[in-house]
Amino acid sequence: MKELDFHTLAVQGASPCDEHTGAVTTPIYQTSTFSYFTADRGAALFAKEEEGYIYTRLSNPTNEKLEKNLALLEGAEAGLTFASGLAAINALALYHCSAGDHFLVQKELYGGTYELFTKHFPRLGIDMTYLTEMTVETVRANVRDNTKLIFLETPSNPLMNVFDIAGIAEVGRKAGVPVAVDNTFATPYLTQPIKLGATYAVHSATKYIGGHGDSIGGMLAGPAEAMDAIRASTYKDLGATTSPFNAFLFLRGLKTLPLRMDRHCANAQKVAEFLAGHDKVQKVYYPGLPTHPGHELAERQMRLFGGMVGFDVAGFDAAKKLLDGLEVCVQAVSLGDVLTLIEHPASTTHHGYPEEDLADVGLTEGYVRISVGIEDAGDLIDDLAAGLERI
Repeated sequence: MKELDFHTLAVQGASPCDEHTGAVTTPIYQTSTFSYFTADRGAALFAKEEEGYIYTRLSNPTNEKLEKNLALLEGAEAGLTFASGLAAINALALYHCSAGDHFLVQKELYGGTYELFTKHFPRLGIDMTYLTEMTVETVRANVRDNTKLIFLETPSNPLMNVFDIAGIAEVGRKAGVPVAVDNTFATPYLTQPIKLGATYAVHSATKYIGGHGDSIGGMLAGPAEAMDAIRASTYKDLGATTSPFNAFLFLRGLKTLPLRMDRHCANAQKVAEFLAGHDKVQKVYYPGLPTHPGHELAERQMRLFGGMVGFDVAGFDAAKKLLDGLEVCVQAVSLGDVLTLIEHPASTTHHGYPEEDLADVGLTEGYVRISVGIEDAGDLIDDLAAGLERI
């Protein structure tokens, strides 16, 4: 049988029907615990001498189907579900890094990830190096003998920088260091980091995988041996498992992911082109524009250029006038919703960055980030035009 297209895989997943009941839609196994029926079977399950379900914090049939489906779409051997994207990142990093180890990461990150790394990892004795420029050369120059993990986002949050996954993965491979890519902005439809050589792909499933702004969750995909080890250690011990109900919503979201992403990307391209021609806009950040420094790289490693657009106006006061004058775009954090969401990162999602670090990564007081939804692009452009006229 020929290899199936992504659209078919997204709809059918690892199997089109529930393996336990034959249900065409995977049921919500809304239970905290499972009977193992006999004492001997219980002992065998806990000793991992037999496969089965014990407790939903460890595994659940609904969650398991989501794990298999995401792994399939990422081209990974296995997956894990989490209560949030940050929980997935935390479990991955703490599995690989202990006191005395070195962790290499880009400096421009989602604000929550930055705060996790800067507030908590140093006090655990993990030595962090933050790269302002995340290139093959800077990664190679900063890998040490005790480096245990390399972590990057591409496109990055919030400035849409595009990094060379294949090149950085090759540096990691030669050094024996796993490379993890936060693939939230791109989704497996646009980029498959593992197929480009990365060890792991990480997601805030809350965003494009869920797609409707109604559920919180995270996912991790990677080698089966590593996934098993993480499940038995930081996954189990940190306790940040997603609920079966949220897993059900993410399973539903995966089925329409490519359709939604096509629309997100098409709308974002139109919005970016409009902003690039507006005299109140100082700079536009979108990989789909030929002026973007990562445009050629994005053409090589992305199917399309994503649904996220950023732009600079003349300071925070100008940004506030724009934001408060919008009627179609919704002021809110998060992204990947069918609704268009717009925010001012420096005062919201990235408020935990010190001013000097904001300056280092190039995040200005006038920077605005848009998660372009699937509404009519003309309506979005008209709304942004009216907001910009207030400046």
